[in-house]
Amino acid sequence: MSDDGQQGTAQERVPSRQRKRFPGISSRAYEHPADRSALVALRKLSGFDTVFKALSGLLPERSLRLLFLSDSVRVSERQFAHLHDMLRDACYILDLEKVPPMYVAQDPQPNAMCIGLDEPIIVVTTGLIELLDEEEMRAVVGHEVGHALSGHAVYRTILLFLTTLALKVAWIPLGNFAVMALVTALREWFRKSELSADRAGLLVGQDVKASMRGLMKLAGGNHLHEMNVDAFLEQAEEYEAGGDLRDSVLKILNVLPRSHPFATIRAAELKKWAESRDYQRIMDGHYPRRSEDKDTSARESFRESAASYADDMKSSKDPLMKLVSDLAGGAGDLGGRVRRGFDGFRSPPQPGEGPKDAPQE
Repeated sequence: MSDDGQQGTAQERVPSRQRKRFPGISSRAYEHPADRSALVALRKLSGFDTVFKALSGLLPERSLRLLFLSDSVRVSERQFAHLHDMLRDACYILDLEKVPPMYVAQDPQPNAMCIGLDEPIIVVTTGLIELLDEEEMRAVVGHEVGHALSGHAVYRTILLFLTTLALKVAWIPLGNFAVMALVTALREWFRKSELSADRAGLLVGQDVKASMRGLMKLAGGNHLHEMNVDAFLEQAEEYEAGGDLRDSVLKILNVLPRSHPFATIRAAELKKWAESRDYQRIMDGHYPRRSEDKDTSARESFRESAASYADDMKSSKDPLMKLVSDLAGGAGDLGGRVRRGFDGFRSPPQPGEGPKDAPQE
């Protein structure tokens, strides 16, 4: 940042320690396939452009900027200098030329977000700063810069606005239904976009252990000596594989109102990507460039997303996903498998009674 307090370009400073840089990297390099296709789907929705333009005029973006400017601390060389260095570092590594403004907001709840329609703004809370160490925080800053590079801030801002709007029109049955349908679709996309941003955070920090620790702290607080990454990842495996069809349904219901995936799931997904060939190719300098984005096929994005969902379904240990995968593969006895999956919903037989479906003598 220059002496007059204006934001400069990311190229003015090199990273604080030796890390690989990715000149011209496209966000497609790290985006989850479902994230990319969901964005394409949103833009293809009939009337979405009209709705988007209308919302752009209604959203209080100017008010938000003034609010953060007046009631938060803007990160600079003179304020939260270590965050200022991390921000420039992240923008340098991901080759984001214009460094977005960052603010620190007083809030004990650990959180960070990237919002804005015209230009992204990054906000981190004091609770998050106090929770994470330097390398964990670096991954978070990279996460938010990844959101900015992908253009997620626009849809995040709309999601926040629509969530507030849904509460105001809750008394209008059809109006609330329409808004909540759009909110639900946006939340599903945003959960996938968080997985993309986690990957961007890893590309910036280039320390998978720090990324894992940060996610673990978001779940369990600042008690690192009491926690273990391997045990934390085992929770994700147990969550995915455990239970029956009832648990599968409850998992869906639990995640619907959330904008972020559960912390254990994020950790497991990030570890899987860090061990993949895709990540290694990026680290070796082989990745899609922004200059090629205009030639990207929407159909190809949908195809990649469908393939990703199919692979996830085949490898999933979740009872519902296994059932769907088996049925898609031609397995029979649908009625019997569903009945067995939901057997736990039945009331247990009372003393002196046989099973409820047993023939009476």
